[in-house]
Amino acid sequence: QPPAFGFLFDVDGVLVRGSQAVPAARRAFQRLADGGGRLRVPVVFLTNAGNCLRSAKARELSQALGLQVSPEQVILSHSPLRLFSQFHQKCMLVAGQGPVEENAQNLGFKHVVTIEALRKAYPLLDMVDQSRRPKELPPPTTGFPTIEGVILFGEPVRWETSLQLIIDVLLSNGNPGAELQDIPYPHLPVLACNMDLLWMAEAKMPSRFGHGTFLLCLENIYKKVTGRDLKYEALIGKPSTVTYRYAEYLIKQQAETQGWKSPIRRLYAVGDNPMSDIYGANLYNNYLKSAHQNQVQAGVKRSPQAASPQTDDHLELRKDCNNSVESCESILVCTGVYRHNADVPGNTEECATETVFHGHRDFCFDPSLVEASYIVQDVNDAVQLAFKKENWS
Repeated sequence: QPPAFGFLFDVDGVLVRGSQAVPAARRAFQRLADGGGRLRVPVVFLTNAGNCLRSAKARELSQALGLQVSPEQVILSHSPLRLFSQFHQKCMLVAGQGPVEENAQNLGFKHVVTIEALRKAYPLLDMVDQSRRPKELPPPTTGFPTIEGVILFGEPVRWETSLQLIIDVLLSNGNPGAELQDIPYPHLPVLACNMDLLWMAEAKMPSRFGHGTFLLCLENIYKKVTGRDLKYEALIGKPSTVTYRYAEYLIKQQAETQGWKSPIRRLYAVGDNPMSDIYGANLYNNYLKSAHQNQVQAGVKRSPQAASPQTDDHLELRKDCNNSVESCESILVCTGVYRHNADVPGNTEECATETVFHGHRDFCFDPSLVEASYIVQDVNDAVQLAFKKENWS
């Protein structure tokens, strides 16, 4: 019988911790695959990582899980940027680490400038590291393009350099070599990927700073300097609705490719972070419930991340408007960011509420959205739970 459900798996804290596979992950995928190593249900790996290529993340997952993962099964935090075609011809400053230029080009952006290229063009801007200050006054910069927008892919290596230069670009309307007159507002478009404040690696200490921490720094510096709020053209990655919409589209593509005729009715989103994985899955579940009214409810103050023009008008997603998916249930595992001391119930309505709000500034804290449908010990238990609910063996 063809499956009527699919899985959205977070990666860090669910399948791997740093470079090490979580022991339960291989057991889970032995359940999900047939004897030949082919998945029996559609699966998308939905991660807020973004400092790598999709193909590299697929190879990493293939090695960790012991089966072949294709790039088409992977959604990185920036993957939905391919829908934002109105920016693809503009000159965009890209920040982050890893292959940011290649990622931008793969997503459709034709003209990109890196932080390092900007720093070299305007060497007098980056003044924190005294060892990198020019010893002599450089000649004026000529021929450098005007920047028309900013893409924040992920946390950079040198935070002080990126913070300084991004602020310079916003204050100068894309011409940081010009003498500053009036501060422009609204500022240039800013597209940000991955709002995670923290993430879980191999360290025993609590979670590591994520890109959400960098965004927090940038927002507060901009507000302190200008007295105004930094605004985003789009916030994507979990928990944004557009990211889950894109994941649903890929799940349905997989089902079609495999020749499974049953429509996919239910999604199970497995994660370790209440503020991104669980919040995002529950927000999307609410979106699915209200899709027929064509509005997204459930706790967003203002919703650039819903990105309805980019999503609903995008040709490939619009073809999929017969929304067959009815629900997206959230399953929280205890192998990553989320920890608890009590025995783990297999099916609970207990709230996984955080006492401190770790979500992004532009999301309201609604306790119900960080309340998982189920809490289990690990990803293998999560798969077993979904199979039981689906009467699937």
